[in-house]
Amino acid sequence: MTTTVTSHRPQPPAQPVTLRAKRLPGYAAPAIAVVALLVAAGIVYGAGIGGPVLVVVVGALLYLAGLYLATNAVEGRRSARNRTWSALIHSAFVLAVLPLASVVWTLVSKGAERLDGNFFLTSMNNIGARDANGGAYHAIIGTLEQVGIATLITVPLGVLCAIYVVEYGRGRFAFTIRFFVDVMTGIPSIVTGLFVLAFWVLIVSPFFNDGRPGFSGFAAALALSVLMLPTVVRSSEEMLRLVPAPLREGAYALGVPKWKTILRVVLPTALPGIVTGVMLAIARAAGETAPVLLVAGGGAAINFNPFENNQSSLALFVYQQAGEASKYSPARAWTAALTLVALVLILTVAAKLLARRNRLGR
Repeated sequence: MTTTVTSHRPQPPAQPVTLRAKRLPGYAAPAIAVVALLVAAGIVYGAGIGGPVLVVVVGALLYLAGLYLATNAVEGRRSARNRTWSALIHSAFVLAVLPLASVVWTLVSKGAERLDGNFFLTSMNNIGARDANGGAYHAIIGTLEQVGIATLITVPLGVLCAIYVVEYGRGRFAFTIRFFVDVMTGIPSIVTGLFVLAFWVLIVSPFFNDGRPGFSGFAAALALSVLMLPTVVRSSEEMLRLVPAPLREGAYALGVPKWKTILRVVLPTALPGIVTGVMLAIARAAGETAPVLLVAGGGAAINFNPFENNQSSLALFVYQQAGEASKYSPARAWTAALTLVALVLILTVAAKLLARRNRLGR
């Protein structure tokens, strides 16, 4: 009879399997970028064919080529493609940010010259070409009143129109509304100014002004509301369509009426996007010059009444000061432009914070 003896001696531990592949060191990409810029500078300046912009362009191309070759040699072809496309995406981001950064830097550097109390507390009334004083107080008041009235007119009308199109609109009438909203999106601002001039200033306002046409800030607000309306309608419509259908269906299943579902569920859910669209419309309206010039007339004095007499705005103030034959006018124009951008930024941040506070909790 044969007896099998099993050995219980401990086996040597297995070697761990490593999945790590070779990778470029962290300093490789910056080093390739520096070498690419140096080579590009040598080529461009050595041949005398361009300046710093061409150096950056040629350097970027050399950097992409060098990064691909280095990664392909160390990490392989797939990783080389991944790194190259990532570098292209980051380059596109930088190219998109550079113009914005340039505009902000130009506004801040040139607009800071007249950031003083005199600019914000005085108007251009009785200010001559040789007077260094004078400010945009009257233009700030005009912008706030005109854009505020236009917002009060446009936002309820635009949101209600979007609610009808999304929640109730069916058939040819809803299609007609969408078509005209799309057409209004491309209307030039001066056309809206001419429309309000022909309708409100020349036909309607004489009934309230002893038979004489009356320029006013309210007429400018009407023109701005025509410009704002398609933006508000389209943005609100898209945001309402993004609200998930189960939210509506859950409310209907609980017996909630449709109007209350829209008011308590749909609108709070879409509120952040609607606010973004409204702020885009406000930013466009605040920067318009032609409608204000046509129907409000502009002016150098302070006018708190938007329903009577001429009224200015910051955009119109920038346009007028940029064309003035005075060495003090460019500084006023740059500071007014900076003020307009800061005003829109403040309103946008405030509206975003308010929308975040009031949106539907999840």
